[in-house]
Amino acid sequence: MKNTQETDIMIDGVKLHVLRTNNFPDRPTIIFLHESFGCIELWKDFPIMLGEKTKCNILIYDRQGYGKSDPFSVKKRTNDYLEKEADILYKILKHLEIKNAILFGHSDGANISLITASRYPENILAVISEAAHLFVEDITRKGINDAIDKYEHSDLKQKLEKYHSGKTDALFYAWADIWLSESFVKWNMEHFLPNIKCPVLVIQGTEDEYGSMEQVNSVVNNVKSYVSQLIIQGTGHSPHLKAKELVLNEVSCFIINTL
Repeated sequence: MKNTQETDIMIDGVKLHVLRTNNFPDRPTIIFLHESFGCIELWKDFPIMLGEKTKCNILIYDRQGYGKSDPFSVKKRTNDYLEKEADILYKILKHLEIKNAILFGHSDGANISLITASRYPENILAVISEAAHLFVEDITRKGINDAIDKYEHSDLKQKLEKYHSGKTDALFYAWADIWLSESFVKWNMEHFLPNIKCPVLVIQGTEDEYGSMEQVNSVVNNVKSYVSQLIIQGTGHSPHLKAKELVLNEVSCFIINTL
């Protein structure tokens, strides 16, 4: 995509690495929020392709602690860390003067997208929520324990270090420790959902190793605005990578019909 700009911005004294385009004047910006191991690079070419198909601008950023952004400022996450990230996203929108945003969040990024749309609805046109977790399930904890085993006994750590360098251990265990902590067992963000005013597309793979279809049902049952579902058979936690063309086409249709 032409005119792709990669730069750093400062939010509350923290350097965040950003990639954005501004190829379509007066069109919305799709903001991509990565998962717990993610970063700009790990979205691969999916954002660029979706931007072209929908004639929308895109913005992708590495959250603090990830990719090329600053390391974490604290060693331990608190139970409200996703709400804090929603506040940061709102500040990014203000800083970059983005007034018409479509949020595409994956996993933790989906949670942040839903919370942001609930708390700061004025500039959010739509949300695409992929593999969100509204509450902690047994499958969630099992998936995390399996991920720890893989991280400690396979080459997963080395693969992630390619993108996160010396921050890799910190980001991995920040995620694993909070989600497996006793204080987080009863964590639940469903109370945010009724305040969402924009259309929502929920994407879920039937073989997601971290969440069941109850996560989808929660969004459908609690969001008061229009909700559409894209359930992909035989796909795990990252449908936008494993079923790329299907997700591109369905999300494009959703965005075009929403605008």
